[in-house]
Amino acid sequence: MMRKTKFYLLAVLFACVSLNIYAQQEPRIPEASSTQTIIQDFGLGKITITYSRPNVKGRKIFGGINPYGQVWRTGANAATTITFSEEVIIEGNKVPAGTYALFSIPEKNEWTIILNKTAKQWGAYDYKQADDLLRFKVKSLTVKEKRETFTMQFANSTTKTTDLYIVWDHTAVPIHMQTNDDAQITANIEKLMQGEIKKRPYFNAIQYYYENDKDLKKAMQWALEAEKLEPNAPWFKLWKSRIQLKMGDKAAAIATAQQGIKLAKDSNDEEYVRLNEAVIQQAKD
Repeated sequence: MMRKTKFYLLAVLFACVSLNIYAQQEPRIPEASSTQTIIQDFGLGKITITYSRPNVKGRKIFGGINPYGQVWRTGANAATTITFSEEVIIEGNKVPAGTYALFSIPEKNEWTIILNKTAKQWGAYDYKQADDLLRFKVKSLTVKEKRETFTMQFANSTTKTTDLYIVWDHTAVPIHMQTNDDAQITANIEKLMQGEIKKRPYFNAIQYYYENDKDLKKAMQWALEAEKLEPNAPWFKLWKSRIQLKMGDKAAAIATAQQGIKLAKDSNDEEYVRLNEAVIQQAKD
């Protein structure tokens, strides 16, 4: 009886080892439509998109394998998902933080873009309009250069806005997004700039106020404080000169930029030589 038991155990062990070896030898096959995840920093948060990327392969795409007027998964395989870590505004519509399925209905000159609350689903086979969070229409563009692989990409990104482009074959569809974080960012900056002087984020605070048309007098005050802390920093001369130019004082802007050029040359910093020279040229134009 003991021998039979031992034999049985050995047989089971051999079978398990054989199955494991077979599994290890099983060839791997790539997906016909590769998966891509893209992440875009946006305001105080991030936008994350995961989608599959089919290829044209000589086929007619829109009005062909993707018929006009029908809900499309906006990619291949599982429905495309888009995640917002913070509230955003898409084409004028507020969208709460969360993960959504990104569907679309292609038409010849205009697309309907859909955010659906059922994020995890295969294709559009179980799509339910009742689960839509949002629908809106955007114009499609015809592009000269062919895009063989379906692509989603961000462009024109700033601290406040970005454009998501859906691109395939000769079609591009732009979707404009905005953040609603300015009040929170400004409050954060104000709080941080009241802290210990040596720990204040002068560079980021000055840049944000300048680029977003905030209080330039306050930005100038911070630039003067930063100059005292780092008198040999050509970057603070740059931002000071930009603020002076924006406030209409061209002569002061030129003088400050010249100081920045000298500091940049002393430290062999060609980038800040060029940037300060650009302020002088702009002031002279």
